Amino acid sequence: MGKLEGKIAVVTGGSSGIGLATAKLFVGEGAHVFITGRRRNELNAAVKHIGGPVTAVQGDVSNLADLDRLYEKVEQEEGRIDIVFANAGGSESLKLSEISEAHYNKMFDINVKGILFTVQKALPLFVSKGSIILNASTAASTGNPALSVYSAAKAAVRSFARCWTVDLKGRGIRVNAISPGPIRTPGLGGMQKTEAESEELRRRLAAETPLGRLGEPDEVAKVALFLACDDSSFITGIELFVDGGMTQI
Repeated sequence: MGKLEGKIAVVTGGSSGIGLATAKLFVGEGAHVFITGRRRNELNAAVKHIGGPVTAVQGDVSNLADLDRLYEKVEQEEGRIDIVFANAGGSESLKLSEISEAHYNKMFDINVKGILFTVQKALPLFVSKGSIILNASTAASTGNPALSVYSAAKAAVRSFARCWTVDLKGRGIRVNAISPGPIRTPGLGGMQKTEAESEELRRRLAAETPLGRLGEPDEVAKVALFLACDDSSFITGIELFVDGGMTQI
């Protein structure tokens, strides 16, 4: 018996990085997992990589019609939800003097609007005593050059966890946030213009981390599993840092 045996889980942004690692771990622990992603080819590859009971629904979490299609699929196939990992997000680096309305809208649409409506639209299918996990970031707690809009968006995610804990306490649904530090994902290097710049960023972040390395997606996935299962049954409203100690010193 796995820790999520018989559970129904939704993992947004499940075609790569942290989302993919989490979806694979959840399936391995007995859950039927629904994953989302914007690119069909990556979703197909993710389904093959995960194996087992996984259903892919192509879509963008900032598009409410796409979220409706996702939950229609969940309702048709399973009729309920036990776990949501609102993981999909993205970052983009711009100096204060360069910030545009388009950049602001992009960061808040995917990182705030997307998480808000991913959770809201799941609620009618949620069973009592379920678990909602939000993917925030250490960027919400630190000053980061050229990341002010992204950092502000992730600070909103942390606030969601606190407020929704109160909103949903009557239903026994727990809400917690994970704040990853530097994790070796495609998105980490994607903020840079060249591979050399990406490698320099990875080297610098590893050097700034007390554990002296980048984290791996599997290490965040294990924390998501903890928050999803009964091992964390008396934990709600928290922000759990998975950052190698970077934010703690």
